[in-house]
Amino acid sequence: MSDEIVYLGIDLGSSRTSITSSTGVRETVWSYVGYPQDHVAQKKLGGRDKIYGKEAVDNRMSVNLVRPLAGGALKMHGSGSDDARRAVKDLLEHVVSLAQAPTGATIYAVIGAPAEASVEGKAEILEAASACLDSVIVCSEPFAVAYGLDFLDDTLVIDIGAGTTDLCRVHGTMPKAEDQRTHEVAGDALDQALAENIKSAYSDAQFSINMIRNFKEEYSSVSRNMDEAQVVLPVAGKPQEFDITEQVYEACYTIVPPTVEALYDLIATYDPEFQEKMRNNILLGGGGSQIKGLGKAIQDALKEYGGGKVTTVEEPQYCGSNGALKIALDMPEEYWHEFTEENSDQEETTQEKEVEEVNG
Repeated sequence: MSDEIVYLGIDLGSSRTSITSSTGVRETVWSYVGYPQDHVAQKKLGGRDKIYGKEAVDNRMSVNLVRPLAGGALKMHGSGSDDARRAVKDLLEHVVSLAQAPTGATIYAVIGAPAEASVEGKAEILEAASACLDSVIVCSEPFAVAYGLDFLDDTLVIDIGAGTTDLCRVHGTMPKAEDQRTHEVAGDALDQALAENIKSAYSDAQFSINMIRNFKEEYSSVSRNMDEAQVVLPVAGKPQEFDITEQVYEACYTIVPPTVEALYDLIATYDPEFQEKMRNNILLGGGGSQIKGLGKAIQDALKEYGGGKVTTVEEPQYCGSNGALKIALDMPEEYWHEFTEENSDQEETTQEKEVEEVNG
């Protein structure tokens, strides 16, 4: 039995999940799990009964592909909920295994979740994580971003994921419910908007949502000076070149109005003495922060509210998991023990209590 304690920071995203560990490991996995459809598929996969990430997507024709966090709000209830629960558990076990913790080591983790995820959703994460972690804390994803970069004084954080855009008002303490906002215009919504725009402009073009996602990630921009987006799509099976520059711009810009509206709401409901400081201390993170010109577009849209300054994080892929790890390393040791003892009761009321304590 090892006496070593390994700390993990996990950004559990609807599209990608990143892990940063105290052992020096940093990895990102697409948030997909694939289960072979039959014995032939399992043979093709070398006898494995599950595969993960990009490999699962690449083999989607022969596996039952599950994206358990699609939508970004931990919607694991109703139709397909059992598959989603199983996939979240399997995905977390896979991600934790990437840390290569010594056999017998105690593993503590902080997991970032969407800002306004329900108590039930966070309890689902706690239950899924209990199989592979000795103690776990669930915190707000945007708060983890701010904590990791020491933006803890009158800061507004925007964390743009695939399923949701999460905003958090940080002012030197753990955020409360009134400090957080979430809207669903994020990466997945932009993919759908781009698909609709292309279909409207070029009705004969054939494409999949994965192709659209790749186009968005390559060309995304909210600048009128963006590079031309020239792509090849089949028409009745025959490749043809299309200019989708305007379609990309229009799809990407849909994220600006709801984000500015949520920012203004967080500013307007804050202490008026500190509103100007907060407007000029906006931190933009998450995968969506890589949309070219987004920070400037948000700044321009804020002019009618008195202006603002937006800083884009330098490492969007790991800013959430880095912050979660920093929270884990700073957490007093006694808290981990207290959490482990209470969580061992496996009672829903205890899980809800822990979620409420972690998020203020």
